[in-house]
Amino acid sequence: MRTVLNLIWVILGGFWLALGYMVAGVIACLLIVTIPAGLASFRMANYVLWPFGRTVEPKPGAGWGSALMNIVWFVVAGWWLALLHVVSALAQSLTIVGIANAWVSLKMIPVTCFPFGKRIVSTGGIL
Repeated sequence: MRTVLNLIWVILGGFWLALGYMVAGVIACLLIVTIPAGLASFRMANYVLWPFGRTVEPKPGAGWGSALMNIVWFVVAGWWLALLHVVSALAQSLTIVGIANAWVSLKMIPVTCFPFGKRIVSTGGIL
């Protein structure tokens, strides 16, 4: 079932959201200081492309460095990626099939805004 949900997700907006994260990652990697933000963006692109069967949980031991990078991330890329999620959710909610995907897109906004100090883990089973 997760595979079917993921395929519907990719078709109804997941590809474009992942592309947004990839662009943010490439831009962040252009500067040496923001390479960690770029790597986080690439991890998020992977998650946004295929979200069903995975979840986000706090990373143990995340400290002030994560908090500082979250601030930098939000200012540079987090807010406009969150805006992409809102626009995608609005578009997805226009169809009955897309309502579940719209909800998933909205649930991703907190980790989109503040990805540091979190990790993406499998919920078990076959992805």
